[in-house]
Amino acid sequence: MKTIDVIIAVLLVVGGLNWGLVGLFGFDLVAAIFGDMSALSRVVYLLVGLAAVYQALSWKAIQRRWTPAYATNQ
Repeated sequence: MKTIDVIIAVLLVVGGLNWGLVGLFGFDLVAAIFGDMSALSRVVYLLVGLAAVYQALSWKAIQRRWTPAYATNQ
């Protein structure tokens, strides 16, 4: 299950960087690459949003998966 956690983290970084660019410079990198509200840019926005929901709902489970076994046995 760690693979999905890495994918989610990458999507959240992409979303965070994009929003940082929007906030600082008014520049939407996703729209610049894929087109303003094109089907592909909407998919990217949707995936980033779903990644955020996944992260919010599974925060504790993710922490347990990434905690080394020796740390839980002490």
